Amino acid sequence: MAAVDIVLINPGDRKQVYQGLGVELAAIEPPFWVAVIAAYLRQEGFRVAIIDANAENSAPAETAQRAAALQPLLSCVVVYGSHPSASTQNMTIAGAICRALTAESAGRVALSGLHPSALPERTMREEAIDFVVEGEGPDTLRTLLGELAAPAPDLSRVPGLWYREGELLRSTPRAPLISDLDRYLPIAAWDLLPMHVYRAHNWHCFDDIGHRSPYGAVYTSLGCPYNCIFCCINAPFGKPGIRYRSPERVVEEIALLANDYGVKNLKIVDELFVLKEQHYMAIVDGIIERGLDLNIWAYARVDTIKTANLARMKQAGINWLALGIESASPDVRDGADKRMQARDIKEVVRSIREQGIRIIGNFIFGLPDDTRETMEETLQLAMELNCEFINFYCAMAYPGSRLYDLAVEQGWELPVAWHGFSQHGYDMLPLPTRTLAAREVLQFRDDAFHRYFANPVYLDMVEQAFGAGVREHLVEMSATRLKRKLLGN
Repeated sequence: MAAVDIVLINPGDRKQVYQGLGVELAAIEPPFWVAVIAAYLRQEGFRVAIIDANAENSAPAETAQRAAALQPLLSCVVVYGSHPSASTQNMTIAGAICRALTAESAGRVALSGLHPSALPERTMREEAIDFVVEGEGPDTLRTLLGELAAPAPDLSRVPGLWYREGELLRSTPRAPLISDLDRYLPIAAWDLLPMHVYRAHNWHCFDDIGHRSPYGAVYTSLGCPYNCIFCCINAPFGKPGIRYRSPERVVEEIALLANDYGVKNLKIVDELFVLKEQHYMAIVDGIIERGLDLNIWAYARVDTIKTANLARMKQAGINWLALGIESASPDVRDGADKRMQARDIKEVVRSIREQGIRIIGNFIFGLPDDTRETMEETLQLAMELNCEFINFYCAMAYPGSRLYDLAVEQGWELPVAWHGFSQHGYDMLPLPTRTLAAREVLQFRDDAFHRYFANPVYLDMVEQAFGAGVREHLVEMSATRLKRKLLGN
C-alpha cells in the first residue's frame, strides 16, 4: 500500500468501557474530530489515512500492523471522544496502541486530544510516545509533519508540542485557537471512515429500533462558554468560550451525510447546541428548506430552551434533546457552578414534550454538596419528569476539570487505571462527597438506574409512545447489572 504522511487512529475498547452494555446498546460513534483533522491535513497537501480501531474492534497489535503497512512519517492516536469522559476512559487502550505502534516502527508516535491536553507532561512521561499534541491539534500536526519531512527538523518551531531532547522534556506554547472555522476547517473526511459500521444509541431510535445505522455526527460549534466544576470539555481550548461554524456550512455537511451516506440518525456533537438562537435556528431553517428526513439529537440546557422555537426544531427532525439537569437541588447545582438561571424544570420539560420532542435527562449523583437526601430528591425528580430516557452519572474527577484539580489538592482517591474513569466500567471509582463515601455514591447510582427503568409508570409510558417491543428491550437492558469492583461484585 502507498505510503502516507500521517495515520490518525481512533482508540477504543467498548467491552472495557461499557461491560455488557457495549455489545448492543451503546452507540458506535463516528470520530468526528479525527475526520475534521484528516480533512484539514489533506487540504494542506498531506497524505492521510484513518484507522478507527474502536469501530472496527481492531486490537492494538492489529492496529499497529495496519499503520506500519502505510509507512507513515507520523502515527497519531487521537483521544478525543464524543463526550468528555470518553477521552480519559480510552487512555488505557490508547497507551496499548502507542506501545504497539512503537514496537512495529509505525513512524514517530504522537498522542493528541482532550486527555493529553489536560495532562501533557504526565502523558509524555507515562506513554511510549515521541510527542504530545497540546491544544486543538490541526495547526500543530500540520507544522509537525512539515518539520519531520525536513532535512533538519526543528521541533521548537511547532506550536503546542511536547517532545524529548535527550533526557529532557521540552514544550512549546499552544497554537492560537482557530478563529475562522469555515475558512480553516473543511467538511470532515467521511470518505476515510468505515461509515457502514456506526450506529446510534438504542434510545435515539426508539421510533425504529431495528434501524440504528447509518449514523452520523456533525459539529456546529467548538467549546462551551460555561465552566461547570465537573466538566473537562474545554481542556483542548485552554479556557471557556465558544466559536461557531456558519449555518450554511453546517447544513451543507448534514446534506452530504444524508445524500451521500444515507444518514438519517444524526448527532449534533456540540457541548451546547441550543444556545445562540440566531445560529441554531438558521441551521433548523436550512434543514427544513432542503427537505432532509432526519432523526437528530442535540444538547440543551433547561435555561436556554425557547418555547417558540420548539415546533420548528421538531419540523427539522430534532426529535431528542438532552438536558443537563444534574440535580434537583439548586444548592447542589450552584456548588457545581452550573449557573442555571431560574426556570421551572418541570414546565420546560412539559413544553418540549408538547411539541413531540423526546427528552434524555442527564443527572449526576455525588456532586460536592450532595447528601443521601439530595440524591434521593434528584432521583424522585427524574421519576416525576419521566423522561423517555435518562443517564445517571456519578461525579468524577476528569482530568481537565476543576473537580480533578480539587481531588488532587485534597488527596482524594482516584482510579488506578485510566479506564476506571468510565461510568460503566468494572474499575469505576467516583468521588466521595462531604457526607458520603465513594462506595455509597456508586451504590446509589446503580440502584437508581434499576429503580427508574423498572418503574411501571415509565414502562407504560414507553410502551404507549414506542410500542411493546421497546418496552421489552428496556426490561432486558435494565436486567443487565454492571459488575463493580468497588461494590464487591
